[in-house]
Amino acid sequence: MFRRIGNTVVRHPVWTIVAWLIAAVAIVATAPSLPSNSDESSFLPKSYESIKAADLQQKAFPSAFTPSAIALYQRTDGGKLTAADQKDVARITTELGGKHIDQVQKVVPGRPSKDGRYDLTLVQMDSKNAGQPKQADAAKVLRDDVKALAKGTHLDVKLGGSAAQALDQQDSSKRGQALIGIGTFVIILVTLLIIFRAPILAVLPLVLIGLVSAIANGLIAYATKLFDLQANSSISSILIVVLFGVGTDYFLFLMFRYRERLRAGDEPKQAMVNAVARVGEAIASAAGAVIIAFLALVLSTLGFLKQMGPALAIAVGATLVAGLTLIPAVVSLIGPKVFWPSKSWQKEPENARFAALGRGVRRRPALTAALSGLVLLALSVGVFDFHATFDLASGSMPKTKESMVVQDQMQKAYSAGAAAPTDVYLSSTDGKPLDKADFGTYARELGAVDGVASARMTQLNQNGSTADFTVTLKYEASTDEAIDTVGRVRDVAHADAPDGTEAVVGGMSSIYKDINTAVNHDYKTVFPVAAVLIMVILGLLLRSVVAPWYLIASVGLGFGATLGATVWIFQEGQGHSGLMFMLPVIMYLFVVAIGTDYNILMIARLREEAREGRDPREAAGMALRHAGPTVAAAGFILAATFATMMLAGNSLLTEMGFAVSFGIAVAAFVMAMFFTPSLTALIGHAAWWPGHGDRSEVATAGAGIGAQGSSPDPGTGRDSVAHDSAGRRN
Repeated sequence: MFRRIGNTVVRHPVWTIVAWLIAAVAIVATAPSLPSNSDESSFLPKSYESIKAADLQQKAFPSAFTPSAIALYQRTDGGKLTAADQKDVARITTELGGKHIDQVQKVVPGRPSKDGRYDLTLVQMDSKNAGQPKQADAAKVLRDDVKALAKGTHLDVKLGGSAAQALDQQDSSKRGQALIGIGTFVIILVTLLIIFRAPILAVLPLVLIGLVSAIANGLIAYATKLFDLQANSSISSILIVVLFGVGTDYFLFLMFRYRERLRAGDEPKQAMVNAVARVGEAIASAAGAVIIAFLALVLSTLGFLKQMGPALAIAVGATLVAGLTLIPAVVSLIGPKVFWPSKSWQKEPENARFAALGRGVRRRPALTAALSGLVLLALSVGVFDFHATFDLASGSMPKTKESMVVQDQMQKAYSAGAAAPTDVYLSSTDGKPLDKADFGTYARELGAVDGVASARMTQLNQNGSTADFTVTLKYEASTDEAIDTVGRVRDVAHADAPDGTEAVVGGMSSIYKDINTAVNHDYKTVFPVAAVLIMVILGLLLRSVVAPWYLIASVGLGFGATLGATVWIFQEGQGHSGLMFMLPVIMYLFVVAIGTDYNILMIARLREEAREGRDPREAAGMALRHAGPTVAAAGFILAATFATMMLAGNSLLTEMGFAVSFGIAVAAFVMAMFFTPSLTALIGHAAWWPGHGDRSEVATAGAGIGAQGSSPDPGTGRDSVAHDSAGRRN
């Protein structure tokens, strides 16, 4: 199949390129916009209690005041607010309400802080559009207007709240994407220049993958709209590194093979056909593992991850198709001039360093496996100290953003939980009015819960069948203490609800509590499903039942080492209270799926060496010698591109960038180069049971190869026919 694809593309390169350009123009021109949603509640299914509470609030209290934006005032000299300052605050509040800004439904005064240094203006927006771009636009207008109204006074005013956080998140995301994009381009450009010493080869993947990126983003927008998925601005940043990092990996696999075929004496166009025919299976298998792992996120209960899975799968799918069609078409048109001005492509390198590493693995596989395994186990110890944080807004932008400054100042000036109180909605089961005599006792029981600062009944709906009890916690909404407290509030609210009533608990802490539950569900569902599906791909590729087990186990060990190292760096080293809640899921999928790619390359090369008649230890050494350079180059580029996410300036992408780049480095430079080949050497022929693919062609290899061409090596593009019996290249 891959030979047919190569023949078609090389025979009609111009039409292949034209087809890609037409597809790009059509998709980009017609694709819908991809809005960003920063409302955490929209990521949860309606079956969770916090979402039931939000729905009940909409029905029972449609006009209830829930501020989407908060203007925080303080004197420019930091002193207490004077009577004149209070008049200015009142004037600004009134004039702001009179501007009738789009999405703004109500503007009301807040209450001063206990120390008299702060005051508030509360702005209610249309709840139907919570987290949507139009409310971020409204927050921009509000921020500009409130600052303009405060000019000439002694007041310093800042705008916070969910709408302002959405605005700041958008701005932060744009800056982060720009930095990530520039960093990714520079890393790929410089690394490819070092590897090939050819400017055309260094620039070519950036141009071609840029075209693929435009198509992938359009397809993702279509899928998001078609399946009504949630979007988040962080996905765009992740897409950049996935497309360019993975795309460059596939570009490298193809170019290493193309170079090999030219060295073997193939005519340039035939060299590309042979390259696609022989590397196609490796690229398709590697991409298949990544796509399946990403699609496993569809099983997540979180809308954010549900959208991320298909989006990343579409991106990798587009990159796979480009790797088998667009890149071969363009390179076949250019021919060997693609390597200009370097002459080094015409001769086989010695690979002395990798040959030495290969000899070390061959001589001491047990020691190599033990040492590399111990390193991974030692790093994995940090997993036991992992803690999760759930504030997606503050995690996706720097603390210096205005809305984050407001959040921090409010926590200090008011009760820590005052900015996001918890609501207990008590409703009669028969729809009749509640007995008000029970309200006082119920409020006292809620207020007595450990971690609650105060609780009171604040409003009744029109027919008196639902009451809202506002519970203020002692802790900021996203902290572990607040989440634990809201769990206790739920227990009391349910257990002590008067006869004939039922209670649901809402608010941000309740949402975070449910997100925690959802993530724990995902750990038990997404992880094993992804692992099983990747094992199936490995089994089909290697025709083995044994090898997939220790390969996936080794990648799982790499995941543990990566998470442990991330915990030590950010929690222990930098003093973070925890890591972003979705990090282990994302890390697992990236490290397991992409880490498997390098195992696929190395184990396939090892099998080829074994089929040449080498014993397991010698085959492992030769595999490292010949596949090592490709794994090293691809692993370095991919790890470095993911590391550019650390330039975004927010904790979510910084943690994600470090974790994934570290995990890929571990997968490439520890697992694929040492742990996997040494373990395979120790297991020996049993690794290929029941097919024994390592020796099935030993007796007939000469005849088979002479008739059909050499067996493929997905990693380096070297052919088994090019080896003599001593393992040297002719």
